[in-house]
Amino acid sequence: MKPILLIVLMVVFPSIAISGGIERRGDPSQILFEDGKNYIEFLALTAHPRVSGGPLPGIPFGGTGNIAGSYQNFSVSYKHTLNDRFTFAAVINEPVAVSIKYSDSAAFFAGSTAEVSSIAYTGLAKYQLDNRFSVYGGVRVIGVDGSITVTSPASIPNPYFLNENKDYQVGYLAGAAYEIPDLALRIAATYESKTVHNFRDNNGAAFQVEMPQAVTLHTRVGITPNTLVFGSIKWREWSRFKVQPPDFFELVPGVGSVNTAIASFDRNIWSYEVGIGHKFTENWSGSATIGYERDNGDIVGNFSGTDGRISYGLAASYEQHDWKVTAGVSYTNLGDADSSVTSFTDNSAILAGIKIGHKF
Repeated sequence: MKPILLIVLMVVFPSIAISGGIERRGDPSQILFEDGKNYIEFLALTAHPRVSGGPLPGIPFGGTGNIAGSYQNFSVSYKHTLNDRFTFAAVINEPVAVSIKYSDSAAFFAGSTAEVSSIAYTGLAKYQLDNRFSVYGGVRVIGVDGSITVTSPASIPNPYFLNENKDYQVGYLAGAAYEIPDLALRIAATYESKTVHNFRDNNGAAFQVEMPQAVTLHTRVGITPNTLVFGSIKWREWSRFKVQPPDFFELVPGVGSVNTAIASFDRNIWSYEVGIGHKFTENWSGSATIGYERDNGDIVGNFSGTDGRISYGLAASYEQHDWKVTAGVSYTNLGDADSSVTSFTDNSAILAGIKIGHKF
């Protein structure tokens, strides 16, 4: 069986923008496998999450309102095939971000906000060992900045403000792939290193925030000449992520003031994706995807409010000559969760995106 899919529709954007931890964009290495001597791609996403809850029993405050702000995410990628052995690529994207605001005046954390933005510049290279095996890797420079305001009866000082300029650090990627072109089969595994960013609190004391390491397994295989199934499994060490400036304290009953993390995650996160793509005509293709992250039942941070997710995505692609335009939409059921003071329920997100690719 030799699939006639010239470029199979594999829309990854319905899930990666609503993903584990504070991740917005994951493994950029798969641009190396695009067809064409030269290929350029632009991706734009818009997401509209809703995360809200009410006070836990015994907490004398009101509901939170929607604390999750809408956001946009962009990336641009370029790939160049030098010869039948070497392929190079460059990617610019925003790998992590946060936009949280407690705007309801009745909430325990009324007036609290968290804004984090980032940018990553990645250079990649792939070497084809033979017609089935390849290895790839690259270097990535990631800049992260943010600002946090904590306003609550438990925070010391109250309110607490922190503003950090962008800190750039260098990480790397490494991976390997196995392919059977006649079956449109590809299995690729990518490792992404951690980056540790250096910041200072309001008194000038240093502290660090780790953007954790990750491993992603990508798979795809043609099941008919016009149909492909694909999926991915990703592990990321989010238990290493912690924002804990030395000058922030929280009042703990029976203990007193304690230096605690403003934001952190208790566990590492596994993300799963499965989908099917089908070519309907010479120009039109479509796909459907389902994404999953386990609900661990943990007490979550007040700047998080969710635990686990299930996402459902649909996309359509139109290809004409050397151009391909893909548009998609997804709905994500963000898992209910309890924080220290709030029970968050009925959380969800709607995401839409467009991807434009050109071979030349």
